[in-house]
Amino acid sequence: MKEKVVLITGASSGIGRALAFAFGREGASIVICARNAESLQQVSSELKQAGITTLALVADVSLENDVKALFEQTIARFGRLDILINNAGISMRSMLIDTDPAVIQKVMDINFMGTVYATRYALPYIVQTKGSIVGISSIAGYRGLPVRAGYSASKFAMNGFLEAVRTELLHSGVHVLTACPGFTASNIRFSALDAHGHAKGETMRDESNMMSAEECADHILRAVKSRKRELILTTQGKLTVFINKLFPGLADKLVYNTLAKEKDSPLKRQ
Repeated sequence: MKEKVVLITGASSGIGRALAFAFGREGASIVICARNAESLQQVSSELKQAGITTLALVADVSLENDVKALFEQTIARFGRLDILINNAGISMRSMLIDTDPAVIQKVMDINFMGTVYATRYALPYIVQTKGSIVGISSIAGYRGLPVRAGYSASKFAMNGFLEAVRTELLHSGVHVLTACPGFTASNIRFSALDAHGHAKGETMRDESNMMSAEECADHILRAVKSRKRELILTTQGKLTVFINKLFPGLADKLVYNTLAKEKDSPLKRQ
């Protein structure tokens, strides 16, 4: 990663922050962006204290002009871009019948259109360096999760988008990775939106036994180095994808029953 420039969206906490340290420790210059200026500056300071060359830029990936400016400033500073990591994302948790469609629109704008904007405006520079485009997706992009219909939709869309882009770039030398962490200890559940678009401010799962954001970042770093096509993490995640592909009816029941056990789940336990 020495002399490479890595841009990470949604890098003010969780997996994004961990990725900044993982790639930075390997010698890369790191561009981090997020909407929260205060949290972003905190991470920037920590990276610099660790001796990592860092550029922190406030940007909302759901706004096209913000994303265009993000890459203009990155190129103005470093003159190149080697790796784009589409990590910015938000979740939601409510039954569809109760959900304001505007909530799903917001999730799609950040998770999917944010990936579209960033990938589109990064692409000319990534092609020049024959670099990598990474999408931090989810098991929810392979298997629809109840009470998270909008989130699943955004990740299915991301997976299809990256697959199409990978195929378009088949002979370009550009690497495209779809990374699906599974349940990881991060702040995404704390900021998940409820039926009316308000952040819930709490997690509904026991995060003590989940993969840490740092461990997840290390797996993604190795996948980028080896230019893997796809990365599915955790035993539960791999089993979910496998069972859903071969035994979809069974997967319906297993997923329902598992998520019905969450704290305050609106699903009825079977």
